[in-house]
Amino acid sequence: MWCEDKLMVILMWRGVLVMKGVVGVGLILVTLILVIPSVLVVGFSNDEAGLTSYDSSEKAPSLLKGDGAGMLDEDEAVVRVFRSETETVEEVNFEDYIVGVVAREMPATYEVEALKAQALTARTYIIQMMTSGSDIQIPSGADITDTVQHQVYSNEEELLERWGEEDFEWKLARVKQAVYETSGQVITYNGSPITATYFSTSNGYTENSEDYWQSEIPYLRSVESPWDVNSPRYLGEKTIEVSVFESILGVTLSGETVGQVVNRTPGGRVALVNIGGKEFTGREIRELLDLDSTDFSLTRRGNSVIIETRGWGHGVGMSQFGADGMAKDGYTYEDIIDHYYYNVKIEEVDQVLGAMMAAESVEESDGT
Repeated sequence: MWCEDKLMVILMWRGVLVMKGVVGVGLILVTLILVIPSVLVVGFSNDEAGLTSYDSSEKAPSLLKGDGAGMLDEDEAVVRVFRSETETVEEVNFEDYIVGVVAREMPATYEVEALKAQALTARTYIIQMMTSGSDIQIPSGADITDTVQHQVYSNEEELLERWGEEDFEWKLARVKQAVYETSGQVITYNGSPITATYFSTSNGYTENSEDYWQSEIPYLRSVESPWDVNSPRYLGEKTIEVSVFESILGVTLSGETVGQVVNRTPGGRVALVNIGGKEFTGREIRELLDLDSTDFSLTRRGNSVIIETRGWGHGVGMSQFGADGMAKDGYTYEDIIDHYYYNVKIEEVDQVLGAMMAAESVEESDGT
């Protein structure tokens, strides 16, 4: 335990706080924080009941284990979720919040090992937010919203409406199995929770973080993801009228050539493209034209521009379809995390918080 005569350590789940005497000192977590576009994952229609030993009424296990378990009352281990439709704050048991996120962010038909990997990304995300804060404004009294700005969340009543009575029980049981069997586990790099980004489908490779965002994150490196070629979202096509295309990009097309790719990223996506004498990043084109991916090709057919894309999402971090493919090939959730996040560890959250607090205590002592 981290106590001395004049040191009282209080864990508050809505932000870790270290208090010495009567002076509160906020725990400073040195991590890279990205403002990242959240990923909305659309479930596929060919749902089939999956095997699980869990029951949909299974209760969530305690979040903290070991030394940390006595430092947090069960009623404090909650997430306060701002419900955007009702504009109210809903208090949810921590692990049940993870269930509600996984159920919305990944199809319940995916392999359980893939769902477990998704549970770790969701749990790591909220732990990082609660310890590091968020660049996105959160309504008063809430820890997080239920929108794509953070993580999409639905409670059981909403999942029943979404899935229907026929599929609700087995889908919920399957998600609960994935969440509860990984309870308290988070992904860390150098002892701190990571920015656990993920997306739907790659073009065959994931992307280095700096090739989509500005920050170079050591654990978000480009890796091969061959399973994605079988995804229904691997190939996409969009048609835009030439006049609309020119208006959106502020260019004038001449002849049959739409543009020329200047260079591509190590992950095979468009880094820079010249269109009508004007240069754009691949991300700019994706966002301006609302494309599925930054791996695209442009062709002109008469008065239309045809845009073909490969993959769906920003491409950084874990490919969800790739995770399911790995699980189908017999890989575990630990293998999946190890593949998509470079040089990370899976640790218990109480051990992570304990190490962070101990390090903070040493730094404070050294500074006196």
